[in-house]
Amino acid sequence: MSPLSTADFHALQGAWEQTALEDGGVLNPDDAHSAPGAITTINADRFEVVTVTGDILLAGRFALDADTAPKSITWIDAIGDDAGKRLPASYRLEGDDFVFIAADEGMPRPTVFSTGPGQTMRTFVRRR
Repeated sequence: MSPLSTADFHALQGAWEQTALEDGGVLNPDDAHSAPGAITTINADRFEVVTVTGDILLAGRFALDADTAPKSITWIDAIGDDAGKRLPASYRLEGDDFVFIAADEGMPRPTVFSTGPGQTMRTFVRRR
C-alpha cells in the first residue's frame, strides 16, 4: 500500500455518523442501510453500521487506493442484498469529513460526486 493509501486507511479508522445520502439522484431517500443516529465503525479493513439500539444494518470489508484520481475504494458487503459483491466507489477524505459514491457491481467506478442510476453517495462526519 502506498504512503498516501496507508495514511487514508489509518485516517478512516473509528466511528462515523452519516449526515447525507443521495441515491440515484434522489436526496435522502428511505434506506435500509442507514437510520437516524446509526454509526459506521471502521476497524482495520472492516466496517459495520449499527443503529442506536444495537441492530446491525450492514457489515463487510473494503480496499482503498488513494493514488487514483479521484481516490478509489471498493466495498464488499458481508450481509444484505449485495453480500459478496464488489461495489466500485470513489471517495474524498478531508479531516473529519468522509464522502463516497458507489456504483452497483459491474458498473464503472464513479468519477463525479453526483449520483445517477445505480449509484449511491453517502456523506459522513467523524463521531467523537
